Amino acid sequence: MPYLQTIFNELIDSYIDNKVGIAKDFLSAPLASNLKANLMSLLATNQLLSAGTGNDTKVVHDQLYRSDSIYWLDRKHNDPHENDFFDLMDQFVEHLNRTCYTGITGYEFHYALYQSGSFYKKHFDQFRNNSSRQYSMIMYLNTNWTSGDGGELRIHNTDHEQDIAPTNGKSVFFKSSELEHEVLLTNKPRMSVTGWLKVG
Repeated sequence: MPYLQTIFNELIDSYIDNKVGIAKDFLSAPLASNLKANLMSLLATNQLLSAGTGNDTKVVHDQLYRSDSIYWLDRKHNDPHENDFFDLMDQFVEHLNRTCYTGITGYEFHYALYQSGSFYKKHFDQFRNNSSRQYSMIMYLNTNWTSGDGGELRIHNTDHEQDIAPTNGKSVFFKSSELEHEVLLTNKPRMSVTGWLKVG
């Protein structure tokens, strides 16, 4: 079986088993490194924006609820590393639709930076007034992450909590409408590409 299919199946199979899919090497080391370099360049040129909650006219910026900064990825940027990422996502969506009949028709992703002392309190990813977000995906860009660095993704599953360390290359995948989750206080800069697989 080709390597990517093995990684894709690892993510899907663990999702089926536990409602939370995890694949440790979803992003290759070179791709993760290049995306991280992009993110650091965006930070250096003041292109990251304070993240809000809600959508369209209902966006709210509340630093006591969410304190990360973001920048949306777009093929129109013609950035080779972003396009490599989108090529990977196209392959994953095709595999997911073919093997699981999910009917995903699109996606959206942004870089996310949590500076030291940042967090995101418990929330769902699907909007109350728009159900297009079907699956949430996070891919981490953090090398040499240790337990004392904080910043874990805490998933509030039906009967237990699950803490996931944001280690480099790892992807996490879950249903946007089903699982509340939060980002715990991070003690050093924490970077990811975060987004949603969508229908309609």
